[in-house]
Amino acid sequence: MPARQRRLLGAAFTVVACLGAQALVIATASAATASDEVVSRGVTIPAFYNPPATLPAADGALVRSEPLPLALSLPGLDGSTLPGTATRLMYRSTDSGGQPVAVTGAYIEPSADWSGTGPRPLVAVAPGTVGQGDQCSASMGLEHPLVFNSQTVSVGYEDLAIYRLLAEGVAVVVTDYVGLGATDRLHTYVNRIDEAHAVLDAVRAARSLAGTSVTAGSPVGLYGYSQGGGATAAAAELQSSYAPDVTLSGTYAGAPPADLTSVTKAIDGSELAGALGWSLNGFLQSDPALKPLAEAHLNDAGKAALTDLSTMCVGDALLGYAYKKSTSWTTDGQSISDIIAATPAFQAFLDEQRIGTLKPSGPVRLATGVSDNLVPHAQARQLALDWCAKGADVTYKAVVLPGVGSALLNHFAPLLTDQGDAISWLTDRLSGRPAGSNCWTMPVQL
Repeated sequence: MPARQRRLLGAAFTVVACLGAQALVIATASAATASDEVVSRGVTIPAFYNPPATLPAADGALVRSEPLPLALSLPGLDGSTLPGTATRLMYRSTDSGGQPVAVTGAYIEPSADWSGTGPRPLVAVAPGTVGQGDQCSASMGLEHPLVFNSQTVSVGYEDLAIYRLLAEGVAVVVTDYVGLGATDRLHTYVNRIDEAHAVLDAVRAARSLAGTSVTAGSPVGLYGYSQGGGATAAAAELQSSYAPDVTLSGTYAGAPPADLTSVTKAIDGSELAGALGWSLNGFLQSDPALKPLAEAHLNDAGKAALTDLSTMCVGDALLGYAYKKSTSWTTDGQSISDIIAATPAFQAFLDEQRIGTLKPSGPVRLATGVSDNLVPHAQARQLALDWCAKGADVTYKAVVLPGVGSALLNHFAPLLTDQGDAISWLTDRLSGRPAGSNCWTMPVQL
């Protein structure tokens, strides 16, 4: 791609990162325009997201696809569209209960030439926490990076990483995860198996899409931060058993919530306390046998909060539930963490979600902010140690930033400061350069 065209592309990415006025959608409540559309907090979810009654037999098989308009794009000098051409996807996956499930997402064919060596690679992007309402999904965020009305605030902040990858000439597929976007069930937030399968099957779906430059020989990478970091970490662990046909050249897992027992304690009472409700909702969606146990401990306020949060995005939760303590949601004033610790079925479920019990496939880069007290630094670093002990090829990065009074900022700042290095590391792996491991030189305290 000519230098001038690359500069235009970079300018477009900068505008997207700032979520300029052209990317703003003021959504208004409206009735569905078709019988299979739904409205979530005033936002009409397109009929595309309503899964059919019968799904294909193979994991990763496409159910349907359609053109997806990107919020911001520019005409290229050669007649192409920058940063690329997007396609909305629905594909089959398998959930943690072994049942078929429809998952939505998007594929973007980049206009830029691949800047590395070898064939054009494919990166599966696993989004960070966006919420639990279908209107919050990453694929819808590509079309409407900022949605604001009197009922919801949705921000497609993952678009920046996606556009940076596209600028390198990397093809991108992004998953919406199980139940986020697709309207047939609730999003199973931080369920490691559901998320891992959705990520790996997104790669399969992208490979089967007609008219792309991705081939069977395209190197594959995974990129994710926060919830996405847990999803890519779990996908790297499950690749060999679930998707042996998807060879991983490299995996970036930023701030992964590897130990949900630790993370549950940390988010309680924080700015993102609403994520505790998303977690509980996800647990109950994944294992309905836990529902009577939860109902026995939740008071009316707690039950109402879980219902309310089930349709919220991050912006909504920050406005409505910041600093809420779960002790106000329970019948006896115990915290959710205390109840989990005292309930073997709950604790067993969280133990099953633990990431770090398996050796990941391929090289991994794990980054965590040393001041992160929302998705605690210590449990993320422990994941690196667990993987190193299993002989994995781990590049551990401690992002050293001063701690501030906001747990949310302590968590979010490393995403921005480390993103360039993370993408450079990943594109090096996609070009076939060896990663090396710093397992045995990892700083003791970082």
